Amino acid sequence: MEEQLQTEKSELNSLSVKDLFFKYIRFIPWFIISLALALIVAYTYLRYATPVYSSAGTLLIKTDEPSTSDEKLQQLFLTDENQNIQNEMEVLRSRGLLERVVRKLHLETGYMAQGSIRSSNVYKQVPFQLDIFEIADSSRAFSLDIVFDSDSTFTVNGGDQHFKYGALFENSNGVFRLSKIAEGGGKEYVVSWQPARSVAAGLANSLVVGLKTPGTGILLISMEATNPRLAADVINGLMREYEVATIEDKNTNVSNILSFIDVRLDTLNHELDSIQKALLTYREQNNLIDVPTQSTAYFTQTTAVDDQINQQNLQLDLVNLVDQYLRDAQKKYSLVPSSLGLQDPTLNALIQSYNTLEFERKALLDGGTPPGNLVVKQKEEQLEKLRSSLLENLKNIRGAYQQAISELEKKSSFAQSEFRSLPKKAREMLEIQRQADSKLTLANYLMEKREETAISKASTISNSKILEEADVNSIPVKPNRRTVQLFAVLIGLAIPALVIFIIEISNDKVTTRSDIERITAAPILGEVGHSFSGETLVATSTSRGMVAEQFRIIRSNLQYIIGSLAKPTILTTSSFSGEGKSFISTNIGAVMALAGKKTVVLEFDIRKPKIMAGLGLQQHTGITQYLLGRAQAADLPVAVPGYENFYVIACGPVPPNPAELLLEKRVAELFAWLKEHFDVILIDTAPVGMVSDALTLAQFADATLYIVRQGHTFKKQVGLIDELYVQQKLPKLSVIINDVKLKAGYGYYGYGRYGYGYGYGESYYAEETPLPSFRQRLFGWLNPFGRKKKRR
Repeated sequence: MEEQLQTEKSELNSLSVKDLFFKYIRFIPWFIISLALALIVAYTYLRYATPVYSSAGTLLIKTDEPSTSDEKLQQLFLTDENQNIQNEMEVLRSRGLLERVVRKLHLETGYMAQGSIRSSNVYKQVPFQLDIFEIADSSRAFSLDIVFDSDSTFTVNGGDQHFKYGALFENSNGVFRLSKIAEGGGKEYVVSWQPARSVAAGLANSLVVGLKTPGTGILLISMEATNPRLAADVINGLMREYEVATIEDKNTNVSNILSFIDVRLDTLNHELDSIQKALLTYREQNNLIDVPTQSTAYFTQTTAVDDQINQQNLQLDLVNLVDQYLRDAQKKYSLVPSSLGLQDPTLNALIQSYNTLEFERKALLDGGTPPGNLVVKQKEEQLEKLRSSLLENLKNIRGAYQQAISELEKKSSFAQSEFRSLPKKAREMLEIQRQADSKLTLANYLMEKREETAISKASTISNSKILEEADVNSIPVKPNRRTVQLFAVLIGLAIPALVIFIIEISNDKVTTRSDIERITAAPILGEVGHSFSGETLVATSTSRGMVAEQFRIIRSNLQYIIGSLAKPTILTTSSFSGEGKSFISTNIGAVMALAGKKTVVLEFDIRKPKIMAGLGLQQHTGITQYLLGRAQAADLPVAVPGYENFYVIACGPVPPNPAELLLEKRVAELFAWLKEHFDVILIDTAPVGMVSDALTLAQFADATLYIVRQGHTFKKQVGLIDELYVQQKLPKLSVIINDVKLKAGYGYYGYGRYGYGYGYGESYYAEETPLPSFRQRLFGWLNPFGRKKKRR
């Protein structure tokens, strides 16, 4: 018997996957319904969901510095510096740049064609155009419902008045006109208007800017929209506007330089004109045409020194100009003009850094960053530090030039002392001439710089290049038909599987044979199927039903338990009431009697006796009366009608102290008398999980049948069986599974374990035919395990 149990357990473990399959396959009708509903929902969603289209373009950001051998020109092209790719990505996503695109494409006005269920975005596919003459409130969005009642007339917002193409109409939103631009079209449209800033915010949410390939300057710009042409136009417009904005930003610095030079040239021209007039007047008044030849040497020396002083004064003026520009509060956050030829590398580097920071601050503000933002404040702090450094550097440069001028003036004084012998008028004329030459030199220098700056402005190019424009993609990316259908299939299968799983894990009742075998090592003697008969005794001499045959198999299996014992006493118990002890005891007694053994069933469930009532027998002198000395043992047995060797002994009146009554010595005398007169004694006792009666009577039993009812006994109560089996509190304990219902998924550990479910329609059993359930009537045609049953 132990070898058989080990074989069965091995078989159980090896077929657990198949068990899991059959456990779920019995619910295939629900899976089919759930899958069908999910696919219907998916079809409806795909049919009526608004399609979303995607478009993408690529933009190259040039990061290399321009290669040129002219250092001055390289300084003039201040904006051709390395670009920060992350900054440029933020600029492309900025609301300010997108507003320019919105206004360029006139996206403030949107057109939707109304369908019976959904609306479609008909950007550039609408047969008319809304001309806006006046808007009541430009900060508020509004919409107009346009319904055409003919090819040329329409109503607005459900009004009664009919308008024609080209006619002005007015409502609370403003003054408008519809212009016809094409033939055809639908009957109903919704024309909406939003402020450009609101439209730009919506576009920014659907715009994606990223590196196409890491480590390169190629950006991939993509966008999803409900109209494929709209997505392509926005991306292409964004890339073009970015190029224009880049050029404008670069020219901002150049324009500031030109403006600065123009102001200084105007001032110098006025000063030069005044000096030249003064020189001419002086010559005319003093009749000075030529300087004596003897002063040529001194003049040459004085002129050379004066030229050097003029150069130093020019540099000093430039320093003062830049210093004055930096100290001007109105130009606090303006670009600082270039060094204009000041040969100081530290100053040039500081000016370049200052202008770079100003560009970055301006880009943040243009991108919609508030002035109070922490990043903007950090940029302003850095600008202030650089401004202080510039002023300090200019102070040092000014000191150097002043010292150089002082040394040159000493040389000039020495040379001028030689001119004392010259006529006073000549010296005064030379002084006026020297002033004129100084102003003229500075003016020529500024004019040269102005031409160079103008050339750089004309040659300014964008730091970006459109590599690939966005194309119109007419294939929607959302909803993805295959993804939705696959998701529907998964949901359709997952929902019933999840429900079944939850039901299974929340089920704390014994359902399958494996539920018992996993908890206890106690052997399972047999299984008794659900009986649809209304009779308690299903095992008769003529019965060929499946349940009756199961009791005969249990009778055979008992031989392994009781062995060669001639007159066995078998105790029947369970965990609690209602698990079928009386039904099992009665029918085992019946099959024993049919085998020719004189059998008696004792109704020892004193608290709730059921055997006599179940057999339809009248109440009779019973066990309690015998134990109280009011009856003899020979008076107790009652023959069961229809059986030759089958008797029962009634419980008798229910006593107030049944547990103590079972401790009477007359109990042992009763069993001794029964051993002499019966071949098999069956004790139907109270549940061991509730009272101690079974444990008290266990001393008189040779074997114990523990009844477990499918769908009724709790799994945790199987632990009590294992405890009783391991501790041997009940003799030779074995389990009988009662009320087993043959279901796909449970049959492998139920009837099918010993072939009980096999043979319908082949005359092995006389079949009991139950009334079909609602589910069987509804889904019987879907049940792959269903068999056509014959009624008898």
